[in-house]
Amino acid sequence: MAQTPTSKAHSKQIEAGTTGRNKGHRFESLLAAEINNLNGTVFSPTNNESHLLQGNPAYNLLQYISNNKNIVIESVQASWLGGLATSGLGDTITDEGGNPITKSKSDILIKIKTPDKTKTIGISVKTCNKKNPTNDQMFFTTARAFCQLLINNGISVSEAATTGLSMFCGDPGYRPADCMSEDELRTRISDPNRYYWEETSQESRNAWRDIISTNQDKISLLLFQKAYKDDPFPPGYLLHQTVKYSDFKYCETAIFSMNEIITLSKMHSGFILSEYFIRKGTYKNDRTPHYAPRFGFIQFQRGGQKQHPTQLQFNLKSGYFYILQDYFDKI
Repeated sequence: MAQTPTSKAHSKQIEAGTTGRNKGHRFESLLAAEINNLNGTVFSPTNNESHLLQGNPAYNLLQYISNNKNIVIESVQASWLGGLATSGLGDTITDEGGNPITKSKSDILIKIKTPDKTKTIGISVKTCNKKNPTNDQMFFTTARAFCQLLINNGISVSEAATTGLSMFCGDPGYRPADCMSEDELRTRISDPNRYYWEETSQESRNAWRDIISTNQDKISLLLFQKAYKDDPFPPGYLLHQTVKYSDFKYCETAIFSMNEIITLSKMHSGFILSEYFIRKGTYKNDRTPHYAPRFGFIQFQRGGQKQHPTQLQFNLKSGYFYILQDYFDKI
């Protein structure tokens, strides 16, 4: 549903978000069309194990899947799903029960025919249209919805942990403005609409360190694959357009199976806290160091946008694929 701007600045934010989303959708749609153009091209496994690839993303994706699964691809059919949830645009397809798919974490769905069977594989597509890599959003939710997602998938979350995350996001009833006295608020330099990570209770912080450290792989996979209830086609692969390109046929992409990116992310790091300072905005006079939680290549923060001030936003670290390529070049 379109948002109603509340100011010129807010209108520009909405416009920028829409422009970026539409660019991403165009790439996804073009990728699906290019995959279909390759229908009938036979892909056989090679010994190329690189994740960072230059050239036609459609060709590189199919060759990567052939290598990764050690299969011969005889034919392929691609459907574009990326615009269904945000703008109602995309291909009309149904699940195995004949129900139309209206939302999916997979931006592209491909049906691959091998010599002995047909496989259906979901692809999550990330795009960047800047000269340098940027943080890429991977999941957008609320504090309590995220806690419930973990609980629904067998991960225990205490009430202290849930409360701490609500304070971190600035949910109504959990903000300094709700909990502090007038004197405390008068002398507070930091944002009165949310608590920072280090301001939440020690019990909550310890709980989240334990939850993520114990379940890092499972939580990472949930963030990559889950967004919609009963999604019939969670993505099995990630294709990331790394930077802006001038010619699709010579585009740089990073490609991973979900198992690979989860393993590599954990190899990069476990749960850590990253220090940062407020450099701009209303509370730029706040000189206190704050801390943001990270695990692997995943970082999370309070959304803070005017339209979604209390949302919990998970991002992929900018340039993570270059970090990985440097690692592989050294071994």
